[in-house]
Amino acid sequence: MDVVILSFAKDAALRQVTEHCLDTLVASEDPERIRLRIWVLESNAQTPAYTQPGVATLYPEAPFNYHAYMNIGIREGQAPFVAICNNDLSFHPGWASELLRVFEQDPGISSASPACSLHHPRNGFALNSGVYPGYGVLKEISGWCLVFRRSILEVIGALDERFFFWYADNDYALTLQSKGLRHVLVTSSVVDHLDSRTLRTHTSARQWLMTKRAKYTFEEKWLGRSKGYLMRKKLKLYLKFPLYYLGLKQVK
Repeated sequence: MDVVILSFAKDAALRQVTEHCLDTLVASEDPERIRLRIWVLESNAQTPAYTQPGVATLYPEAPFNYHAYMNIGIREGQAPFVAICNNDLSFHPGWASELLRVFEQDPGISSASPACSLHHPRNGFALNSGVYPGYGVLKEISGWCLVFRRSILEVIGALDERFFFWYADNDYALTLQSKGLRHVLVTSSVVDHLDSRTLRTHTSARQWLMTKRAKYTFEEKWLGRSKGYLMRKKLKLYLKFPLYYLGLKQVK
């Protein structure tokens, strides 16, 4: 399995978030049974490369874009299964084995997510309670860890790079559904999501801007919004944050 992880280790605390993610990932499977090839796409070019076994660190030159960075990592590998992951995760032992077991038992499954022991039980999905088909975001679709057969890229193409952060999991879910590709939540596979620690380092202005831009793109692609409606919304956003909107300046 190829595993692609995005990181922004701009300080020691966020570096430790990624280190913990990688430590638990490498320790989660017997390398004699499951071979994990791991790529970290690191946004801070000044931070040292990660040294865990099987981990390669890439430093993209382009500005951060969630789907664009994931596409870079995906293209690095050739394994039949691909996992795209946040860095604020804790991998439980056997998480990948459980997912691969489900894929092997049902060749019709194209995509799967592990359960989070912090999130899913309080939302109606008990651990070790079975396999749940569906496309519900934050339900069957755990956007922080998605695993799919590499072969589906021949059907869906690369991830849509217009979704540079928000709505990426919504776009993924609707893309699978529109192509008739089955997705499941596997509750015997556990990967805990530690609540968007990198995201919380951005100001509310940065988060608001990223959300709004993604919302308009999502409405255009999936909800059939008129071009006039979208132009008015985008113009309003541009007038509020012209340099940020054009990508010429980072909102800290």
